[in-house]
Amino acid sequence: MGKVQAPKRNQTIAARRRRWAVLGFLGPNLIGFLVFTIFPISASLVISFYEWPLLGDAVAVGFKNFLRMFTQDPVFWQISFNTIYFVVGYIILNLVVSIGLAVWLTSGIRFAGLFRFVFFLPVVAPMVANSVVWRLLFVPDTGLFAAALATIGIEAPNWLGSPNWAMPSVILMSVWAGFGYNMIIFIAGIQAIPASIYEAAEIDGVNAWTRFRHITFPMISPSIFFATVMTLISALKVFEQPYILTGGGPGSSTTTIVFYLYQQGFQNYDLGYASSIAWMLFLVIMFVTAIQFWGQKKWVHYA
Repeated sequence: MGKVQAPKRNQTIAARRRRWAVLGFLGPNLIGFLVFTIFPISASLVISFYEWPLLGDAVAVGFKNFLRMFTQDPVFWQISFNTIYFVVGYIILNLVVSIGLAVWLTSGIRFAGLFRFVFFLPVVAPMVANSVVWRLLFVPDTGLFAAALATIGIEAPNWLGSPNWAMPSVILMSVWAGFGYNMIIFIAGIQAIPASIYEAAEIDGVNAWTRFRHITFPMISPSIFFATVMTLISALKVFEQPYILTGGGPGSSTTTIVFYLYQQGFQNYDLGYASSIAWMLFLVIMFVTAIQFWGQKKWVHYA
C-alpha cells in the first residue's frame, strides 16, 4: 500500500508546484491589472456619485451628476451630437476606403507589398505626430491643401477655424491615420477566399461588382463585423485629433465626449462630473456593442 500511495503523493506535490509556478508567472500581470485597471474603474464609479473637486472636500450627491449631465449642462447635447457626427463619418469613410484598397491590393497589381506598407505606416505612427503634421497641412493660406487648391483657382476654406469645416477636417485626418489597420484585416479575409470560387464566377461571366457583392462581401463579413465593432469603439473614444488640431473649437464644434471629460476633470477639476461622463460613455459603448452582436446574425456569414 505504501508503494501505491507514494506515486500519488508525488503527483499531488508536482501538481501543487505547477499551480504555484502558474501563479508566479501570472502574479505580476494580475497585480498590475488589479491596481491599474480594476481599482481605478471601481474608484471612478464611486467618485461619480460625489461632488469631488480636485482641491477640497468630497460631498456625496447621489445621481446629481448624471441628472446634471442630461438636464442642466447646456453643451452636453451639442457635444454628444459632435461625437455622433464624428463616429458616423469616420466609420463610413474608414470602411469604404479600407475595403476598396483591400480589394485593389488583392487584385494582382504590381508592388502590392509596398503599397500595403505605405498605407499601413500612419497606423504605427503616433497619433499626436500625425495630428501635428496635418495641422500644418490645414493652414489656411500657406498650407499644402490651400496651395494645391490655389493652383486650380479655388480659395481654400479655413479648415480648422470654420465651424462647418472643422469636424470634416478632423474626420479626414482620422481616416488617413486609421484606415490601414482595417485594410490589413480585409486583405487577410480576401486572401482566405478560395480562388476556385472566383474562377467559377469568371467562367460564368460575372462582372467585378457582382463578384464583390455576392462573393467577396459575404465571405469577409466576419472581418467587416470585427472591424466595425473595433472602429466604433475607437471612434467613440476619440481625443487626440480634436485636442491637437482644433482644441475642441471653434467654439465647441469639435469637442467630443472624451475631450469634454478631460476638460471637466483636468481643467475644471470637477472629478465627480468627469467620472459620471466616463461611465455614461462606458454604458453607451456596451449598449451599442451589444446591438452590433445581436444584429450580426442577419448579415454576418461564418464559413
